[in-house]
Amino acid sequence: MNIEKYVLEEDVHVFYIQADSFPDGALAAHQKLHTLIPYSDQRRYFGISNPDQTGTIIYRAAAEELMPNEAEKLRLETFVLKKGNYTRTLIKNYQKDISEIGKAFGTLLSDPDIDPLGACVEWYVNNTDVQCMVRLIK
Repeated sequence: MNIEKYVLEEDVHVFYIQADSFPDGALAAHQKLHTLIPYSDQRRYFGISNPDQTGTIIYRAAAEELMPNEAEKLRLETFVLKKGNYTRTLIKNYQKDISEIGKAFGTLLSDPDIDPLGACVEWYVNNTDVQCMVRLIK
């Protein structure tokens, strides 16, 4: 697994569908999101997860907001992926073994400089590859 540092130059504003459960509800959340918006090569797609106060993982299937008030028109909640330094790894052909995503985050989360208020971010760079990222505090 090749881990590298990455700088997200600007905040990314997204809207999302929250999964009913994780990991089982993640795919259904992405499917529901894609029924609401047409696929676009101009738009970035994400999976965003973090624990709530009880330790339960909250998962959001998200898409980049391309127009002002797009989320409001769709009646969806919003989230901001904060600009800054991240640690990341690329998983090629992730659908061959979905468990690789969890393994990648296990490794990324072991970095002592992760942002405790950050989230695990899956950036679906195309139909086969996913960038797994975690924000750093430095």
